[in-house]
Amino acid sequence: MVVRENFQIQLNELKEMLVEIGELTEYALKESMEALKEQNVDKALEVIENDQRINQLEDEINDAAILLIAKQAPVASDLRRIIAAIKISSDVERMADFAVNIAKSTIRIGEKPLIKPLVDLPRMADIAIGMLSDSIRAYVDEDIVLAKNLADTDDSVDELYGKIIQELLELMTQHPESLAQITQLSFVCRYIERTADHATNIAENIFYLVKGKRYGLNE
Repeated sequence: MVVRENFQIQLNELKEMLVEIGELTEYALKESMEALKEQNVDKALEVIENDQRINQLEDEINDAAILLIAKQAPVASDLRRIIAAIKISSDVERMADFAVNIAKSTIRIGEKPLIKPLVDLPRMADIAIGMLSDSIRAYVDEDIVLAKNLADTDDSVDELYGKIIQELLELMTQHPESLAQITQLSFVCRYIERTADHATNIAENIFYLVKGKRYGLNE
């Protein structure tokens, strides 16, 4: 009985670490978009610097998960929880990488006036960041209804992505002198779209955790 209690404590600690990496990544994404909107290079540099903690936390999650498997020999449902934690932390860390990439694009754009006001891009980012938050909550609560909603929300992000990319392509022909900036904004758009895709990956892992089988929600 004591062994089982210790296992549950360690499983809860793993979950807490996953919540932490989710919160840090959510903050990084918000800050990177704020840096872009404000064209704040110092803020962008902070996002890049703070990414080290997220990378470290992913390593700690992986180490803790492997130790749990090695020491506790978990049964099928608990093993799924551990495997899901490893996969979800990997997806979250990739989202943090996108925050860093957005920050780098901000630095490359610099202080040169933006080709157009940023409206749809921040809106798309808000949706994707909300998906990250919901995916972590769905993991903690093992809520497959919330997880399923993430796939539906991803469609909204894809729609905005198509709209923004089309606008940027038109701007390229109208303002060839701003090609470098437009290219960076298209990269940012792609990073946000990929962030939403990774949130959907998390949703798929929640289905695996709860149902014990794979569902392709991105298909």
